[in-house]
Amino acid sequence: MKPILHAAAIIAISTAAFAPMQASARIDVNIIIPVAPPPIIVEAAPPPRGGYIWAPGYWNWNGSRHVWSEGRWEQAREGHRYERPEWRQDGDKWRFQEGGWKEVKKDKKKKNKHGNGNFCPPGQAKKGNC
Repeated sequence: MKPILHAAAIIAISTAAFAPMQASARIDVNIIIPVAPPPIIVEAAPPPRGGYIWAPGYWNWNGSRHVWSEGRWEQAREGHRYERPEWRQDGDKWRFQEGGWKEVKKDKKKKNKHGNGNFCPPGQAKKGNC
């Protein structure tokens, strides 16, 4: 009886030690199939909700056929935009493009003393002011 309890304790501790790493791991899925997805189902977007964005539904692949994944609320993430998952034709096959949160690249234009970097008054660039 004691060896069984000892083995169970070791398994429980080992599982607990790896659980946080599994939760943070990201798995990229690359699905390529010969079957075109059905037309997108147009869902009525619910009224806006502060701090959230509506992620519209999309066709997913369950290994043997397309299945509809309904739209859902996603908590907004500062500095990111949400991209809907979609299918893209690749020759005679269809490739699933994962959606999700993508980081928004900030404009790297140098700001100057005359504004935001999009306008430079005549003659100022040659003087190094823009």
